[in-house]
Amino acid sequence: MRFDILTIFPGFFTGPLEHGILSRAIATEAVRVETHDLRSFTQDRHRTVDDRPFGGGEGMVLKPGPIFDCAERIGISPKVQRDTSRESVILLSAQGRPFTQAIAHRLALLERVVLICGRYEGIDERVNELLADSELSIGDYVLSGGELAAAVVLDATVRLLPGVLGHADSARYESFGLSDRDLAPDPHALSTDGVPRSTHGAGGLLDYPHYTRPAEFRGATVPDVLLGGDHSAIRRWRRREQLRKTLLNRPDLLEHAVLDEQDRKLLVELRNEQLSAK
Repeated sequence: MRFDILTIFPGFFTGPLEHGILSRAIATEAVRVETHDLRSFTQDRHRTVDDRPFGGGEGMVLKPGPIFDCAERIGISPKVQRDTSRESVILLSAQGRPFTQAIAHRLALLERVVLICGRYEGIDERVNELLADSELSIGDYVLSGGELAAAVVLDATVRLLPGVLGHADSARYESFGLSDRDLAPDPHALSTDGVPRSTHGAGGLLDYPHYTRPAEFRGATVPDVLLGGDHSAIRRWRRREQLRKTLLNRPDLLEHAVLDEQDRKLLVELRNEQLSAK
């Protein structure tokens, strides 16, 4: 898979690309990442990439010229000519739709992704109209530029590529992961190492709590159920804790989560516990 990043600060990506999973994925050639300096595609001696907005107003706007020239140089067609089943051009913007794990999964199936990093007051809208096929935001806040957002999209997508993570189930049983019903015919199956997961994988919920040695730390102990070796009990506990944590921190996710009748009964119990604790 290939990523191209269009930015006025290519040096920003030196750190993210040289550490951790991204560094290993590049070293093993699971992914190729190229950064492109938009100032190299300007036509004046000052290497100007921005200008005043038409109609007046505060701030500066990134000009479309350098972005289109860069895209054409690296072989990216206008979106009306693009095969979006193979490649995607994404504009990182506070006005974009929210970036989610589901979108990361879709991007991981492509051959090439181009990330355009916004700056200043924004980007000339013709980039969005004629070049980008997606406009994404990583949250309901405003960043100084799209470089941080591009790094987030890059990391979230690359870790889903085959062989990038050390364990085959690492990207499957985690917060926002796909449901086991989407991945395997038996939702009660164990993982590849025989360890019981939750009832339906993540299924759009947050992940369950994790513990490791020591079993007691500063007076806090690991739940007994995790020490007993009863896989059915562990699976039930993990599912309950997924639901509990999601209800506490992200109740909005429950609306579209994959739930069965037992899950709904557990949610009633958990909501009653919340009311009792108030």
